[in-house]
Amino acid sequence: MVLSDTININLMKKNPLVSVLVHTKNSSRTLLEHLKSIKDQSYQNVEIIVVDNSSTDKTVEIARMFTKNIYSYGPERSAQRNFAAKKATGDYYFVPDSDMILEKDVVKDCIEVITKNSNIKAVVIGEKSIGKGFWAMCKALERSCYVGDADIEAARFFEKNAYWEMGGYDEKLTGPEDWDLPQRIKKRYQIERIKSFIIHDEGKLSLYDLLWKKYYYGKCLSSYLKKHSIRTTGRQVIYFLRPAFYRNWKKLLKNPQLTCGMIVMLGMEQVVGFSGFMIGQLASFKK
Repeated sequence: MVLSDTININLMKKNPLVSVLVHTKNSSRTLLEHLKSIKDQSYQNVEIIVVDNSSTDKTVEIARMFTKNIYSYGPERSAQRNFAAKKATGDYYFVPDSDMILEKDVVKDCIEVITKNSNIKAVVIGEKSIGKGFWAMCKALERSCYVGDADIEAARFFEKNAYWEMGGYDEKLTGPEDWDLPQRIKKRYQIERIKSFIIHDEGKLSLYDLLWKKYYYGKCLSSYLKKHSIRTTGRQVIYFLRPAFYRNWKKLLKNPQLTCGMIVMLGMEQVVGFSGFMIGQLASFKK
């Protein structure tokens, strides 16, 4: 059976199976609500695959309440996602993070969109942030500007064959991998979006946590930049080039305190992210 035959059969299914690939590492703060939101989806033909990376909290214990498909694998989330996909039996893969809560129609809306046209191979689900504290509010304002921005929002719902045709997630990337796989798919196929949202539970964000994450992601940024055009990557990695902020200038003016905080936050993220990038470059030169 050739690939096109497989795709046509999948499209004819009235109720295709969706595999939700959940990667975890010490995710007990958010995992219960995350998995509950998957179980509570209006579209019910879903299997949950959890791949944990040596958690020391109650992550695995919580996961057992929702699925028997629990595995241990690492070292990073791209490898965990690909491992989960190998264990999955669904026609479609949905790849949220374990700190995300799904609105009840997310999976249903994704299925409706991706099955309406055989050239659609991935779906973008918009994100809204929630959290505690000033920096979480700044991050929520930032993320609200990205709704509908094709450069920043990344697809998380994939047709199985297209996922593997592209080789899945690049396991050398952590951070930019969310952009990388959809960018590769987009070069050959169509990507659409839905109206339902994912709620991203940031928790109580500290500036230190935000900066450390950007530094860590920056260390593998050069590998991502080499794979894609500067026209796209420039808007992604250089914050003041992002059109989303200029399109939403009225919203930003209405929230001057949060906007000032967001500018400070993004400026510092840019500096430490570049520092991580330079450290990554030096490490690659030494090899």
